[in-house]
Amino acid sequence: MEQICQNLEDDENENILFKRISSAVFYGVASFMITVVNKTVLTSYGFPSFQVLGIGQMITTIVVLFVAKKLKLMTFPNFQLGTFKQIFPLPLFYIGNMIFGLGGTKELSLPMFTALRRFSILMTMILEFYLLGVFPVISVQISVYTMIIGALLATSDDLAFNLHGYIYILLNDLATATNGVYTKKKLDSRELGKYGLMYYNSLFMIGPALIISYYSGDIELISRFKDWSNPFFLAQFIISCIMGFVLSYSVMLCTHYNSALTTTIIGCLKNISVTYLGMVIGGDYIFSWINFIGLNISVIGSLLYTYVTFRKKRTKVPYVPLKNENKENII
Repeated sequence: MEQICQNLEDDENENILFKRISSAVFYGVASFMITVVNKTVLTSYGFPSFQVLGIGQMITTIVVLFVAKKLKLMTFPNFQLGTFKQIFPLPLFYIGNMIFGLGGTKELSLPMFTALRRFSILMTMILEFYLLGVFPVISVQISVYTMIIGALLATSDDLAFNLHGYIYILLNDLATATNGVYTKKKLDSRELGKYGLMYYNSLFMIGPALIISYYSGDIELISRFKDWSNPFFLAQFIISCIMGFVLSYSVMLCTHYNSALTTTIIGCLKNISVTYLGMVIGGDYIFSWINFIGLNISVIGSLLYTYVTFRKKRTKVPYVPLKNENKENII
């Protein structure tokens, strides 16, 4: 009997490990694909509004989830007066993450975009410490600091410096960190579930996003865009909108089975491919040795984290739990 119980426990551990790894890989692939497609749409084709592209991704998410619920392929709670209170402040972080991320993609070369995105890892680590009581082991900290040092070195000799792009991407980092940590808390509460969080994040922010785009003149800009009749552009625009939903779903899965920090760092890990591919995609990367060395140091930090994060569990910092607080923190 003891052997049977041990075998069942081993099978359960293997199943959990498979879900952790597969959800992380799924998120990494989805994040890589949408970054490349977004860069092509916004830079190669010169699509004038990253806000409108974000709106397209939100609309796709709403439609897909609504139809799937009606077909009983997935379930999430119906809208109630208390729904906004349950999900707040996630919609703010969600739209900030999307809009500022697209803005950074448009304004920066992909190698510099990926380097600056690594600051979101440090922000996530700090927020997890203060909000979730999670403290990373030394090996994880070393890998994160290595990435940050490489990113700082790369930015010190960025020959294509773009202030707007830097502001966008740092705001995107902050939104990513806060969105990841608060998503973990909301998923743990099991009030809305992952599909409910995705649906209501998009539903609550679609109106404000449309208003901002209208008053900023983006709606008028896209009405005059020359490539609407180009089937190659249309195909990639549609793929970008669909991948917006796929990315949101993969983020929820990865955060559910892992942690906010792991989700953030997997997103940056996929940028290893984006970093080198981005040197030829978009045509806006300017090579310099200091910049190139910094990018590679940051990549080494990403690889180091991947090695240690699935082998060591992080421990909680010693503190007295708050009232009604009793959670497990998963890597």
